Amino acid sequence: MMIPNLHYKELETSYLFTRIAEKTAAYLAAHPGQRLLHLGIGDVSLPLCGAVIRALHEAVDDQGNKDRFQGYQPECGAPFLREAIAAHYRDRGIVLSPEEVFVSSGASDELGDLLDLFDRSNTALVLEPAYPAYVDANVMSGRTLRRLSAGRESGFLPMPDKGVCADLIYLCSPNNPTGAVFDRPGLQRWVDFANENGSILLFDAAYEAFVQAPGIPRSIFELEGARTCAIEICSLSKTAGFTGTRLGYTVIPGELNRCGMNLREMWVRNRTTKTNGVSYILQRGAAAVFTPEGQEQIQESLSVYRKNARVLMGALDSLGIWYCGGRNAPYLWLACPDGMDSWTFFDRLLTEIQVVGTPGVGFGAEGEGYFRLSSFGDPADTEEAARRLVTLFTGRSAT
Repeated sequence: MMIPNLHYKELETSYLFTRIAEKTAAYLAAHPGQRLLHLGIGDVSLPLCGAVIRALHEAVDDQGNKDRFQGYQPECGAPFLREAIAAHYRDRGIVLSPEEVFVSSGASDELGDLLDLFDRSNTALVLEPAYPAYVDANVMSGRTLRRLSAGRESGFLPMPDKGVCADLIYLCSPNNPTGAVFDRPGLQRWVDFANENGSILLFDAAYEAFVQAPGIPRSIFELEGARTCAIEICSLSKTAGFTGTRLGYTVIPGELNRCGMNLREMWVRNRTTKTNGVSYILQRGAAAVFTPEGQEQIQESLSVYRKNARVLMGALDSLGIWYCGGRNAPYLWLACPDGMDSWTFFDRLLTEIQVVGTPGVGFGAEGEGYFRLSSFGDPADTEEAARRLVTLFTGRSAT
């Protein structure tokens, strides 16, 4: 008899963002014509930059020309894009070979697929609150999952705990959902811990472009010893507006070995078996991001999102509401006012001021009592949402 993957029974009954969509749809059905201000799911609101659009159009034209037509692309990524990404790292003082860069259809896909490299007997550690995909991907594969509490007392940036060792360790900085960012000494402690214990760090760098402060690492490979313990997963979704275009990349250094096996070589085998590569058109668009023109243009969009974060920070500051994030990160993580739980606060913002955010409990039990706001919304909507938030809670007690 065929037996399905029974680990799916262990998943939460409703994925966080599915539940948010259901609640907002029900509200709109009951209030036709009402307009919502979305500060929840981290989708971007600004279009692709001109350099990318031009490159995409040129690549489409290539596909209509017999002499320039491109068929299957190399499974690990086109050389022109792998070289451009390696050069981008080199400009930041990080030496990578193009062969250590793997092009993907997005960071979310890669975070799940990378688990193919590791035996199911390996344990995985998440710092909770955690992005739900880290948890669910491991539950689906039947892997033992451990949690390390990341609470307010540590600024949601816990340090390694020898009592909570694991084979795979998920780190995200700038963090989703909390917006907290590891400084260099803090991140170095995790690298040292991983090397001492033979662990692998799965470093989610999807929001690295938001780091501006000196001394804050944008890549795990800025840290001494990271090449023997870390894999970095990156995305152009938030960096360059590729949420609907879908392209990311993963860095696996050549020195990363376990049990006599080389993980970079293993990943080459995996990709050449399980994928046919990312489309030529999308890779040409992505390569434009790493040109001087592309880098200048994406900063214009990033500056808008940074301004949105400042607007939201100003509103929370005026209300005396505790939060972290917003600086060097696109998310703000706030303590729900008046002792409300996360979903109660969600419902109140939705029904009273038509603002949609993300309940913290959706990122794990440690997120209860907190709430995530995103700075990726339309600037006018963000300003209006901030105004409504201040009006709603003016004169109320704050946490």
